[in-house]
Amino acid sequence: MKRRDVLKSAVAGAAALAAPRVVQAEGARTINFTPHADLASLDPVWTTADITRNFSLAVYDTLYGYDAEFNVQPQMVEGAAVENDGRLWDLTLRDGLAFHDGTPVLARDCVATIQRFAKRYPYGEALMARTDELSAPSDKVIRFRLKRPFALVPNALAEVYCAIMPERLAKTDAMSQVSEAMGSGPFKFVASERIPGQRVVYVKNDKYVPRKDGKPSFNAGPKVVYVDRVVWNFIPDPGTASAALAQGEIDWWENPTIDLVPQIKSHKNITVAVKDRTGEIGCLRFNHLLAPFDNAAIRRVVVAAIDQKEIMEAVAGAEPSLIKTDVGVFVPGTPMASTTGVEATRGPKDYNKLKQDLIAAGYKGEKVVILAATTIPSIWAEAQVASDVLKRIGMNTDLQSLEWGTVVQRRASKEPIDKGGWNVFYTYLGGFGNISPAPNLPIRSTGGNGSWFGWPNDPKMEALREQWFDAPDVATQAKICEAMQVEFWQNPPYAPLGMYELPTAFHSYLQDVRDGWPQFYGVKKTA
Repeated sequence: MKRRDVLKSAVAGAAALAAPRVVQAEGARTINFTPHADLASLDPVWTTADITRNFSLAVYDTLYGYDAEFNVQPQMVEGAAVENDGRLWDLTLRDGLAFHDGTPVLARDCVATIQRFAKRYPYGEALMARTDELSAPSDKVIRFRLKRPFALVPNALAEVYCAIMPERLAKTDAMSQVSEAMGSGPFKFVASERIPGQRVVYVKNDKYVPRKDGKPSFNAGPKVVYVDRVVWNFIPDPGTASAALAQGEIDWWENPTIDLVPQIKSHKNITVAVKDRTGEIGCLRFNHLLAPFDNAAIRRVVVAAIDQKEIMEAVAGAEPSLIKTDVGVFVPGTPMASTTGVEATRGPKDYNKLKQDLIAAGYKGEKVVILAATTIPSIWAEAQVASDVLKRIGMNTDLQSLEWGTVVQRRASKEPIDKGGWNVFYTYLGGFGNISPAPNLPIRSTGGNGSWFGWPNDPKMEALREQWFDAPDVATQAKICEAMQVEFWQNPPYAPLGMYELPTAFHSYLQDVRDGWPQFYGVKKTA
């Protein structure tokens, strides 16, 4: 399938959906923002969807934060006392912390949040596995008694998914969604103005007390809010979004489709920039619980059939400088990345031989149900090309064209195919999981509820992860990551489809847009 055909199909599929009415900008104190998807869930623990992560950055706060160089800074924590040869950590909360309902943030809220977060996220799980006791000896102090020293305590607590919420909500089962969004962050979610499929509204949290110190970078440092409102208007049709941006009906488009980037760049008053250097790694995710992808040999054939260049050209061919191929587990060029085994991802491919390999691996013609989001053009583009590859190697495919929120809901199902289950879904792997194994959910391989959707089980991979956490230096960590990549190709939890850097576009009257994911604190609107 050719790139141009894919993109035409992607835009046509998006246009078939009802686009919301785009309104004129709501004033100098409002940022009108078009996100990459509609908000699928209010719970940053229940889902890893980037749209909920971005929601969390506005509504919630974290004990620590990461700057743009991936260094950790205290955020809600005033300071830490480390004693007993690194086995006792006392974290003291800073003054002025309060939830949006006016109640103070207490240490017990943080303890409950950490415990819930740790049930779903690898970094939190690694921290709690090394913890004898997590307690709140006072309203201001969070105490970790560790089994052995673990220098990465702040790093684990800096995960955006460890979003501090009241104890009453944090006690919700980690496998269920919280019933409301109650954070202590710089913005409040306005539930009464929510329009599912279209609109999300935030207002400035006037009671929020920013840090007095630290470097304002990524989601670390002082979070000073200069606007009164942020309005997300989801526009599924890229052409409509592009026109709205050009006409000033929106101020900021999170992810313009790559084919429209040259056109958007022609507007002298619009800035197009890559703010998130962690990139987006395309992902064909297998369901390891159901045939045929409970068979590692079949998964290996699929991985071998993928030509990363072909897929990324379908996604980002209009701006080839954004594309990276030879992608394994981590972002090429970062300290943990390795080129081991990446030659398997290059073309050209002999599909007749791959058909034979698939049969030899044990494929018996089972139907392969594929979940693909038409409402995110970059996902729809990779889905069409990669699904065509599955068909060409002899798989009996059922490509289901869905809205992204539906994919988010259905991928959590472990039911068989005839009861709404699935075999493959497509997504992108972005953020910190692309540069380190610590928060990397897709390679988590404990099976059952301990792994990300798809639920792989690979004890060898898990043993290597544990070694990484205890490695004494970066060189040792990198060597372990190379061994992890060897295991990855042998027992693949997903097929990497290549990578591209994702530009964002905003009017030049928006000043001080931070590096990283979309954040609205620190941004000044000068028009």
